[in-house]
Amino acid sequence: MNLQYKNEKPLFIILLVISTLVWLGLLVGTMGLVLVYILAFLLFYVVAQSAFISYLKGTGVEITAEQFPDLHAKIVACAEKLSVEKVPAAYLLHMGGAFNALATRFLGRNFIVLFSDIVDALEEHPDALNFYIGHELGHLKQKHLTWGPVLAPASFLPVVGTAYSRAKEYSCDRHGLAVCQDAASAQMGLAALAAGSKRWRSMNQHAYADQTRHSSGFWMSLHELISDYPWLTKRIASVRALGQGEEAKHPGRHWFAWFLSLFIPRFGVGGAGSGVVVIAIIGILAAVAIPAYQDYVSKAQIASAVAVGHSATQAVENYVYKTGKIPGSLGKAGFSLPENAKSVAEIEINPENAVVVVTLGNGALAGKTIGFVPSLDGQKRIHWRCTVKDIKATLLPKECH
Repeated sequence: MNLQYKNEKPLFIILLVISTLVWLGLLVGTMGLVLVYILAFLLFYVVAQSAFISYLKGTGVEITAEQFPDLHAKIVACAEKLSVEKVPAAYLLHMGGAFNALATRFLGRNFIVLFSDIVDALEEHPDALNFYIGHELGHLKQKHLTWGPVLAPASFLPVVGTAYSRAKEYSCDRHGLAVCQDAASAQMGLAALAAGSKRWRSMNQHAYADQTRHSSGFWMSLHELISDYPWLTKRIASVRALGQGEEAKHPGRHWFAWFLSLFIPRFGVGGAGSGVVVIAIIGILAAVAIPAYQDYVSKAQIASAVAVGHSATQAVENYVYKTGKIPGSLGKAGFSLPENAKSVAEIEINPENAVVVVTLGNGALAGKTIGFVPSLDGQKRIHWRCTVKDIKATLLPKECH
């Protein structure tokens, strides 16, 4: 049995090529400045990761030949079977009912952590616990943690980022199966993950694996495509098939789910989480973009109205210079509202003081007015002053401030 899932290597190559190009682009485009940010990120990572490792050493129970020798012997045997060069440090940690295990890395040293509840649940079937140990050792053997930072730029890509993550899980399940005495033990480990500490014993694993028939629907397809993990039903079906020397044949995914997943980047927070993050980002962008767009529309409407006002005041100015009188209407001054002036609902002149008033038309500023007040300088030349009320200054041209 090949311990690497068939899709992992091609997906790894795709992500490696894209990430290499991105890193080179950043290095050249920033003239090396990106190295400073990488260093700052590494410093932040070391501090954050050190907090977990410190908690692990200060709270968890280190698994050694003296402390839980049965678990230690399992870890050593599994590491030898998988040809893991150096047996990682191992800890037992109580996680309040969580059923899982994990592998991590800090300053070049590997760690695996077994959650106490899963160890207790499989106490009567110790070979099933090998599946969890082998799965986490698989992450170390395949150097998933080592390559993680290198592949980071491409890991956020839609479809391929999550596909690679799921492929890694399938590969590690194969490592878990490889250290079990038989496929039944590996299935027991996954059954406990599915049904809990007691009910897994009476769970019909065949019926559970058959639930994969539901995975071809749109919603299940979509949420798996944007998730870092395959459906557990598919994982147990794969292990069952591998135990019989076959590859599992899972139902195809919905075509529209494939299409939609192209627009949902991977954020490493699970399928629904990635969707929520995208929605949150869209919400944030909308909160910024919608008011900005509304301001843009309002500015354009005001600029158009001011231009119409200038045309009207020019007509009034010409009439006054010719007749020495204020026109009784803009029509009398030879001005008519252009048909394409949709930003203006009405424009009129006060025959007593020659003030021209433009009333804005449709839009957020409908009903607001812009006034043009005339005055004479020492040479009897007319100057116009733009006046407004109840309109934000940021929307106005400089002449109307």
